[in-house]
Amino acid sequence: MLIASNIILWVLVLVLLAVVLALVRQLGVLYERVAPAGARKASSGLKAGEEMPVLEMHTLDGHPLRLGGGPGNGKSTLLFFLSPSCPVCKTLLPVLQAIRNREAGWLDVVLASDGDTEEHRVWLKAQGMESWPCVLSPQLGLTMQVGQLPFAALVDEKGILRASSPVNSAKQIENMLGDQTYEMAG
Repeated sequence: MLIASNIILWVLVLVLLAVVLALVRQLGVLYERVAPAGARKASSGLKAGEEMPVLEMHTLDGHPLRLGGGPGNGKSTLLFFLSPSCPVCKTLLPVLQAIRNREAGWLDVVLASDGDTEEHRVWLKAQGMESWPCVLSPQLGLTMQVGQLPFAALVDEKGILRASSPVNSAKQIENMLGDQTYEMAG
């Protein structure tokens, strides 16, 4: 009886050890996904004040979309890089909706990502954002040096990059737009 109980206890200890290791791994994955972005910025790539190269793309619904370059529709563009698997991206969607509604006179909001087209369509529909312009372009991410999600970039109506940074809060997005908002109002 004593040997059987010892064997059972050791099996339980090994099972608990496996569970603890699995939880530690999950904490690491969660930390990587939700780690604070703060003011981290890629050291290479486009800098604020530089002209964005012209990129001709198509949105998920097939509409042509031109980013960068000179006069287009006379509006600035907020590029918001996201992923369907990013929980922080999802929490910022209501902020983007409010900005899109409030600043529609001077600002277009374009969602950007890469990956599976159908996965993005299903996810955008579930979020009620299927009508938003969304481009899947690894080239755009490389051009903007997106290293962490969510990431936002503000390109003015002349195709000049005004700001770009990883973002993890509404305040960071609002600060990015702040200078441009006052410039447009003035």
